[in-house]
Amino acid sequence: MAGALEGIRILDMTRVLAGPYSTMILGDLGADVIKVEAPGGSDDTRFWGPPFQNGASAYYVCANRNKRSITVNLKTEKGKEVIRRLAKTADVVIHNFKTGTMEKFGLCYEKLSTINPRLIYCSITGFGETGPNSHLPGYDYIIQAMSGWMSITGTEESGPLKVGVAVTDIFTGLYAAIAIQAALLARGKTNKGQKIDLSLFDSAISTLVNVASNYLMTGKVPRRLGNDHPNIVPYSTYEASDGKLVIAVGNDRQFQSLCELFSDPEIGRDPRFQTNAGRLQFREELNQRLNKEIRKKSKAVWQQLLSKKGVPCGPVNTMEQLFQDPQTAAREMQVSMDHPEVGNIKLVGSPLKMSDTKVSYRLPPPLAGEHNEEIFKEIGLKQKAIITKTEE
Repeated sequence: MAGALEGIRILDMTRVLAGPYSTMILGDLGADVIKVEAPGGSDDTRFWGPPFQNGASAYYVCANRNKRSITVNLKTEKGKEVIRRLAKTADVVIHNFKTGTMEKFGLCYEKLSTINPRLIYCSITGFGETGPNSHLPGYDYIIQAMSGWMSITGTEESGPLKVGVAVTDIFTGLYAAIAIQAALLARGKTNKGQKIDLSLFDSAISTLVNVASNYLMTGKVPRRLGNDHPNIVPYSTYEASDGKLVIAVGNDRQFQSLCELFSDPEIGRDPRFQTNAGRLQFREELNQRLNKEIRKKSKAVWQQLLSKKGVPCGPVNTMEQLFQDPQTAAREMQVSMDHPEVGNIKLVGSPLKMSDTKVSYRLPPPLAGEHNEEIFKEIGLKQKAIITKTEE
């Protein structure tokens, strides 16, 4: 069966990560994604590296498969005309220019929706299109700082730390994919498009979930707990005889099952540890006693023992260990694609496992302007005219 979004055209005017990640998801689901850049390629991630493989950066290829690429100069009237023609044929326009930029180009929602009233128009900015910070650019690192994420990441000794991946970009990309598909469903009822205003800042706040809820309920500012959980104990990283292991006890029954494996029976009998509330209060002492026990066996032995007891656990894997894990292979979370210039490239697979409308890997991450001729032909323009009048 065809992809779930086959027949949907996405005009992708985004760069770096949040927008490209979102449109890659939509492309994996079957949408026709047209990536728009300035002549020569204006997605900064094309040049972020090393590592590179035959000129292609690892960063760029991580978020740009299943797209066709064109290059136009938006500073010229001819370039703007290309976008207007494409918008007339598109279901979705998505961009991540700073607030006000698309208005300056004359390519804002109000203008394009007069050409195509069914158009869904998604704006991704750092802080949204309203509020005192709406004019500021959006960088994941800054958003992690301002949204409170860094304040809860790390330990009291380490100070604030950012997450190792640009998570606010990824959160926003996921929200964009959700919002776009919801707008497509709504359009099926109303026959009318709409505008979506997404920001990294809003997305980061929403993903604070229970930590934000804890604060809103109590007014107590959370402290950095490292690998510990703010609401559950024991739920942390522990040192086995040959490396680190995560144990995530979710209830009192699991805690007692864990304690049955210890040589010290008093841990499970201690009245202070009988409930999660007590374990939370005496977190430091309990974790010290747990580490003393867990150091007595290897990670593999603990995994075997804890799994039999129904206690969630897992090793702290490196990237090498992750991609050697048979579970990664079984779930097809590493895929390969052949690129005409780059050669065979390894990519992370899609997590979307659908029984009928399966995701597909049709197009490798494109070169800048790789599909100019075919796309310009689709909208009735000659490539030579575009190059000479738009891109010089």
